[in-house]
Amino acid sequence: MDWGTSLFMMLGILVALMALGLPVAFAFLGVNIVGAFIFLGGEIGLDQVARNTMAAITNFSLAPIPLFLLMGEILFHSGVAFMAIDAVDRLIARVPGRLSIVSVAGGTVFSSLSGSTIANTAVLGSALLPEMLKRGYHPTIAMGPIMATGSIAMLIPPSALAVLLGSLAGISISRLLIAGIVPGFMMAAAFFAYIIIRCRLNPSLAPAYEQADMSLSERLWPFVVRVVPLLGIFLVVVGSILAGWATPTESAALGCVASAIAAAAYRKFSLPKMVTALTETAKISVMILFIIAASVTFSQILAFSGATNGLLKMIQSVGVDPLLLLVAMLAVLLFLGAFMDQVSMIMITLPFFIPLAQSLGIDLLWFGVLMLVVMEISFTTPPFGLLIYVMKGVAPPTITLRQVYAAAMPFILLELAVLAILVAVPEAATWLPSLKQR
Repeated sequence: MDWGTSLFMMLGILVALMALGLPVAFAFLGVNIVGAFIFLGGEIGLDQVARNTMAAITNFSLAPIPLFLLMGEILFHSGVAFMAIDAVDRLIARVPGRLSIVSVAGGTVFSSLSGSTIANTAVLGSALLPEMLKRGYHPTIAMGPIMATGSIAMLIPPSALAVLLGSLAGISISRLLIAGIVPGFMMAAAFFAYIIIRCRLNPSLAPAYEQADMSLSERLWPFVVRVVPLLGIFLVVVGSILAGWATPTESAALGCVASAIAAAAYRKFSLPKMVTALTETAKISVMILFIIAASVTFSQILAFSGATNGLLKMIQSVGVDPLLLLVAMLAVLLFLGAFMDQVSMIMITLPFFIPLAQSLGIDLLWFGVLMLVVMEISFTTPPFGLLIYVMKGVAPPTITLRQVYAAAMPFILLELAVLAILVAVPEAATWLPSLKQR
């Protein structure tokens, strides 16, 4: 069987199984069983599937994923995150689109403490959206910042998806985690600027309202007490990696301990809340590990069938400019992101994109950051962006899906602008992790 037929068969079976509504992990398991039987030698190939599964899920480099998720779940279920957002709300005053600005500021703070975009969006939506709509905010300027800022959690460490991408792509996990910080704050700055300019040009989008008259100390003190100590968790995680004192796994463990201590210090810690946090972490982690196990065999089958090498040789024979090819790969990811989840995107594209990037001499760290940014954008890309449905779930019943789509679009354009800057100026992504090498 030639490589083109092999590739068409494997991807065709995968798409067919997913179209039937089979969960992603089981769709990949099904195509792996067929591919292993055909390309890896029948029953021997099926034995190899089992060995690959064990090797994939016992990889120690994946340990930070459940630990980073647990950090966010502890802060979410204990209520510490809501307390921090309330403190940010008190601090910010007299700016156009004040509550939208609060959502970006509070979401960025929580992004530095949580590895979960879903938790980030759920916290912001539950805490701020009802008040914004009550104050007469237009749904676009109310929901858009919450969804956009919620997805930043995937860029700013701790990021479970960055750990997954780094481990599967062979990129230094610690450097990839650090590399997401600058793009994440670039996104937040773009959102701040857009909200202020848009609301200044059209004040009806976010009507001003009378706020409680508080002194500077009354505004500042809750922030000092409720937010500044939490930023210490971010410093523990990122600082220990940047200084070379801890591996990503060790820093993730430190972050979990720091989160539990913070919850206890604020008298928000309880055994039932901890059990809930552990249960939710286990659910998400098992799903991710199932998909990782399937991805290892999928990549191996593509290599054995000749599909990977055949596709690479065909692209190289065309002699396409590396930058143009990079843009094409990002465009493919953007297209896939409109229809599938981020882990599936990684699994389908990495077997082709990483060898291709290496053959073209593209910096894998830079490429990894660009992939993370594209996947961040895909969280809010219609029609199936995950955070669109999280927002619909926390929004009042009167909010339509069309309104949620409309709210996401301006912020998707801002994120694409940041992506273009990162493509044009690679140093924006690679500068901070380069300090770790010194």
